[in-house]
Amino acid sequence: MTREEIKNILPHREPMLLVDEAVKNEDGTVTGRYTVRGDEYFLQGHFPGFPIVPGVILCEMAAQSSCMLMAEKLVGKTPLYAGMNNVKFKKPVRSGDTVEFTCSHIRSIGPFHFIKAVGTNAGEVSVSGEFSFALVDSEKAKMQ
Repeated sequence: MTREEIKNILPHREPMLLVDEAVKNEDGTVTGRYTVRGDEYFLQGHFPGFPIVPGVILCEMAAQSSCMLMAEKLVGKTPLYAGMNNVKFKKPVRSGDTVEFTCSHIRSIGPFHFIKAVGTNAGEVSVSGEFSFALVDSEKAKMQ
């Protein structure tokens, strides 16, 4: 999926759209990629002289890539973060790096979906964790 196709699935827009491309793999996983350009708002001041992508932004990248697993279920729905478990940060991500997220479905319970995501940078793990989402009616999400 291209960035434009992703915009048909996710409600996110610049500067918060943090997936450049996504691929559904034959094994049922999804691979999402984002290349850090260096001009992103979250690098300003984090940290001067040593800009690295904040962990919370890596989690958002993982979440958006994870949502590509639920693309068919997102019609008329908005995915809201419900939780994060066992999140670990291992290798910093910097300007020019491409982070590749491999996302796999763990389970679903009603409107809740649980996904494992591992983000790698140059073949090394940068972030990993389990992320949960609640799929809510898009109109109801706008009213809350």
